Amino acid sequence: MITLPHTAPLPDAAEELELAASDDAIEAYLARFNARLIHGNDAIAIEVTGEAAGVPFRLVPDRGSLARVMKWRKLHAVQRLALVQERLNADTLAELQVEIERFVAGIERRARQAGLDAAPFLGALQTGRELASRRFQVVEDRLAEALYQQQEHSQAEAALHSVRLARYPESFELAAGMRRRFIAILGPTNSGKTHQAMEALAAAASGVYLAPLRLLALENYERLVDRDVAVSLVTGEERRLTEGATHVASTIEMMDATRAVEIAIIDEIQMLEDLERGSAWTAAVCGVPAKTVYLLGSLAARPAIEALAQRLACPLEVITLQRKSPLEMEAQCVGSVGKLQRGDALIAFSRREVLEWAASITKAGLKVATIYGNLSPEVRRAQAQRFRDGEADVVVATDAIGMGLNLPIRRVVFSTAKKYDGISEDLLPAWLTHQIAGRAGRYGIHEAGHIAGFDDHTHRLIARLMKTHASALPRRGFYVTPSLQQLEAITRATGEKSLAKLLELFSRNIDLSDDFFLPGNLEEQINRALWLDQLRLPLAQRFTFSLVPISSRVPMLNDAWQNWARNVARQRPNYLSEDLEAFERARFPLQAAEDACKKYSAYAWLGYRLPDYFPDAEAAVEIARETSERVDRMLATQHQSHQRAAARDDRFGSKPGPRRSSGPSRGGHLRRGR
Repeated sequence: MITLPHTAPLPDAAEELELAASDDAIEAYLARFNARLIHGNDAIAIEVTGEAAGVPFRLVPDRGSLARVMKWRKLHAVQRLALVQERLNADTLAELQVEIERFVAGIERRARQAGLDAAPFLGALQTGRELASRRFQVVEDRLAEALYQQQEHSQAEAALHSVRLARYPESFELAAGMRRRFIAILGPTNSGKTHQAMEALAAAASGVYLAPLRLLALENYERLVDRDVAVSLVTGEERRLTEGATHVASTIEMMDATRAVEIAIIDEIQMLEDLERGSAWTAAVCGVPAKTVYLLGSLAARPAIEALAQRLACPLEVITLQRKSPLEMEAQCVGSVGKLQRGDALIAFSRREVLEWAASITKAGLKVATIYGNLSPEVRRAQAQRFRDGEADVVVATDAIGMGLNLPIRRVVFSTAKKYDGISEDLLPAWLTHQIAGRAGRYGIHEAGHIAGFDDHTHRLIARLMKTHASALPRRGFYVTPSLQQLEAITRATGEKSLAKLLELFSRNIDLSDDFFLPGNLEEQINRALWLDQLRLPLAQRFTFSLVPISSRVPMLNDAWQNWARNVARQRPNYLSEDLEAFERARFPLQAAEDACKKYSAYAWLGYRLPDYFPDAEAAVEIARETSERVDRMLATQHQSHQRAAARDDRFGSKPGPRRSSGPSRGGHLRRGR
């Protein structure tokens, strides 16, 4: 990075105008070189698209990394443009061109000598968002692997022959043998996508609804029950099985690839791009055995859907819908807690911020419901119902509100336009802003939805984000993760028994010559496998334990997971013998109760997979439900105590409090370790 002189920050308004002008100038300059700015790994860089020696490329030059995001934002407009011009100009572009041409010539020569086609290896130069030197190394590695396969018969070669990602769809035998067709219904929030597809599902002789969340699976299960459809609910932690059921509502990870149906719905299809869970959507699209598959999601998913349909040779019909009620950006920010109104949803981005805002708002005289990710689906639903029933005036929520909850929200108020991602705070992506804002103005309840920022700076940023189009999903690079059957194939071919090493073989050495399918993020699963490999457990049981939906970062939950695994290794059942009042004696009772819900749900998840070792699964489901009800009551009690405190302060003439406040102190919200 170059060192730039320090300059004093401009006032907000002037800075907004200058930075906007700077962005336009930079964009115009980069367009001359067929380049653009990208944001990745907490840094701003230049990505160049072109062709060298007949080979197309999309790369970041090794000098194309400009600055860390926070440093970039501190630069003035002139400094930004000067930095871009220094790093990319006619001379540096010519140097890049020569460098790529030399590299391509070398790869083609080596491939030709070995009787190989260089094109599949050089295709890695089109991936984008990575330094040229890194992509060069990928090409080198792939060619080296190909040369190695020609000469050696080793463990890695055996693994490569046991699983091929390029043939991934063929692993779903029932779906691969069916004549399937896709219907994509795409549009913004509140456009009627789900209603249209669910009508078709309810009328079908058989079908399945695949949801991203338990909450959505339950909601649409109940919708089908109300239509007198014989339907079962199947999630990782719960089963409601109906005798003779023709339909199933389930979470997407619970897809049954062995039961053919007439219609399937895959909801929130844009989740294909999610590094952590996107593999479940890839599996569903490739493997759900339905004659007609509805794909519901945002318009940004269209290129990805078209690419998958073409790859799978499935006819595709695309239906685009418009939002049923308009979204309107308010003229001014809200400004203070006292100006919040009944029907508002205030958005924060951590559990702590939600609870702080809720306390401030209740002290200002409004009743509050709270929704955040750590709450169980049952508690989220109960809190949402309080808002629907008018028991709460305002709902304070994280972005968990953006998926799976239909609420009568008139106005969405953003407390901030930034979100902490575990490393740093960064501006909200446009797609997330649109998804959250889209919860305002429920059709049939409000004529329009309204959006605002709490403070003036946030208001301006949100207004800009609402005008920004969400980036389209890529047409390749769909994530997949290994099944137990694939790992067993690798172990048969190689003799390898370690789960961690098998996962690494899949992730690093499986055929990647086709970037259409790529291994998903297996880092956490491999870390768990390293510990599980120390136990005397069969591969199937280690694989099951590696997937338990429980956080290893919470000591109580990680201890429970390890104790369960040790008992199974000793062939001892795990019985529930819980002190149901223990969390009330904890230092932070609400947090402890939330964690207890997750523990009981994880026990139930294991109970459905290893029933001999977890015989109390049904009891765990009931205890999780009871604990969820306690969490809901604890939240209600907490909000009521804030209201009583506010009333007491008013009665005894205490100094002005949150009623005139602008909200919780912002100072603590930027710290790490939430």
